[in-house]
Amino acid sequence: MPELSVVITVMNEEENIKPLIAEIRKALPAIDYEVIFVDDGSEDRTREEIVANADERIKLVDLRKNYGQSTAMTAGIDHTTGEYVALLDGDLQNDPNDIPSMLQKLKDEDWDVVAGNRANRKDGMVLRKIPSKIANAMIRRMTGVYIKDYGCTLKVFRREIAEDLGLYGELHRFIPVLAKLQGARITQVDVRHHARIHGQSKYGINRTFKVIADLILMVFFRKYIQKPMHLFGSIGFMAFFLGALINLYLLILKVLGHDIWGKPLLILGLILLLGGVQLITLGILAEVNVRTYFESQNKKTYQVRRIFNGREFIKPETKGGLV
Repeated sequence: MPELSVVITVMNEEENIKPLIAEIRKALPAIDYEVIFVDDGSEDRTREEIVANADERIKLVDLRKNYGQSTAMTAGIDHTTGEYVALLDGDLQNDPNDIPSMLQKLKDEDWDVVAGNRANRKDGMVLRKIPSKIANAMIRRMTGVYIKDYGCTLKVFRREIAEDLGLYGELHRFIPVLAKLQGARITQVDVRHHARIHGQSKYGINRTFKVIADLILMVFFRKYIQKPMHLFGSIGFMAFFLGALINLYLLILKVLGHDIWGKPLLILGLILLLGGVQLITLGILAEVNVRTYFESQNKKTYQVRRIFNGREFIKPETKGGLV
């Protein structure tokens, strides 16, 4: 089993493959490693370039179509065999020479994830840097996971953390949050960043709304994934009691002889009552789904990082034995 698995997702990066493989070989001579390239529906000669430059350390996972970066990362992680997993972009903007020091920091200081921070980012100011800074600030504020650079793909993980990330949709931007949900200990280090030389960037300003939508999901996961009733029930009860107070007030007016029909306050009271009942019901259904999720798959609502057996720390057992 190799010590390190490097997962690289690529789409239409034919000109970057050969120099990237050369850089990886130069950067990791002292590490027993494997490289997992995941081709995410390329329409150029990316696959052929990987095969032409491959050796026994390099694998290619060829997806049937373009599924998106998160799904491609999951496919790559599923095919790794290393004790540690590194994620790397395939456009030569991340520097493989940063991987050995990140791996060493993870092992020496007992971290679960070491994330890269592009200290001197070589991207456009208006379309890339400014939106990225705003997005990073929002994510830090709303999730409570304080990573400077969520957009940097370069990260090194312990294998058990990488395997349980649960990457769906486009959640690769929120990998530190997903890792934190597992109780991972995360640190960050400054890494080098290079300007893109070949090919075109797959990112644009249009991803801003996707980030906001995914951020709402991450906030829910971070705070309420095991207790959804605390969210829906609290809002539902507040709405219900406010609606009840409004309707009680209107009932008193009606008894005193006032005409309440058609008043906006009446409509608001009814909406709050019905909305409150629906939110409470939604909370109950969400609680049932949470229990189904954990119990049907024999999942635990906690994760054990390690166990001290009286002599040494050992890793906890998993379904397949020791991690």
